[in-house]
Amino acid sequence: MSDDPLPPFMPGLTLSERFYRTAVEPILRERFPALRYAAARLGRGSDVMGFDTAQSRDHHWGPKTTLFLGEDDLAQQGEAIMETLGAELPLTVDGYPTHFDQPSVDGGFLAYTDRRPITHGVDVTTIARFTVDYLGVDATQPLDERAWLTIPSQRLRTVRAGRVFHDDVGLAAVRGRLHWYPRDVWLYRLANQWRRIDQEEPWVGRCGDVGDELGSRIVATRLIVEIMRLCFLMEGEYSPYFKWFGTAFARLPSAAPLTPIFHDVMSTPDWTSREASLGRAYLCVGEMHNAIGITAPIEPRLAPFFERPYQVPHAMRFAEAIYAAIESPTVRAFPPYVGAVDQFADSTDVLDDLPRAQALAAIFDG
Repeated sequence: MSDDPLPPFMPGLTLSERFYRTAVEPILRERFPALRYAAARLGRGSDVMGFDTAQSRDHHWGPKTTLFLGEDDLAQQGEAIMETLGAELPLTVDGYPTHFDQPSVDGGFLAYTDRRPITHGVDVTTIARFTVDYLGVDATQPLDERAWLTIPSQRLRTVRAGRVFHDDVGLAAVRGRLHWYPRDVWLYRLANQWRRIDQEEPWVGRCGDVGDELGSRIVATRLIVEIMRLCFLMEGEYSPYFKWFGTAFARLPSAAPLTPIFHDVMSTPDWTSREASLGRAYLCVGEMHNAIGITAPIEPRLAPFFERPYQVPHAMRFAEAIYAAIESPTVRAFPPYVGAVDQFADSTDVLDDLPRAQALAAIFDG
């Protein structure tokens, strides 16, 4: 970014819509009057999710729009559209530059310039190409259940959370298809999320019982993360990239009762108090499960872990009941209690590299 000061901060989605309506759209209307297209701000970026601040402006932020054309229009006019915009877009919108320096590095850096053609923030593609590149699937076609399990939820969130400025090529219908998981894919993820809690639920007490206070705290924090992921699923919201995990969770209705409990879990001085606080969270999400009505009611309760004194929710009760509600033969053929790729893998270098994430789909053939 140049040394010239930027105007007061405005949300990136607002700026991008202003950019489209005051700068991009008039040029398209004048120079390509017969063009059918959609325009939107989707994909990467804290601005797409509404989490950006003034700090976000240092890279991969600014007036951006993706134009979605038909395949024939892309082949015949795509290059001309890009060149025309580079030559004719205003140099600023609401005081912000429309030129990006080093666009291939970290999404580019806003920079004032008086030279043309500018390197602008408009991409031209098709809906099918965008979804293949960004999600790994052609979302203009129905998605099979296996494919749904290979798409990291953080990417689905940025497609759902973005903003469409104009659409006469069917972008809204594709976003509607991607709005949420099919029922049985959702149940599969839910069952596996309860299973993840089941796998570690007694360890807060067991670590504390042997004097491993650090281990008890670490396990408790891991379980908080798993409960939060469960809440995203139960409330029908895709979870974001981990940097924004807490920010996005704070906007869920369940955050109001659970956040104070989580703070108690992390601040209590001993494992017994920590376990008791975590138990309150288990009872809360147990009630949430019953409220969504996907299984017969399951009593939210705490009980000893076998003959040991650790108080746990026996989360496997929920996992088994949800798994039993899955009707799809395809989903039932997947290995039970494995989960989607972003449930059993959390490496950024995997989840942010679609070929690697999709390679993990081989596990569903087991």
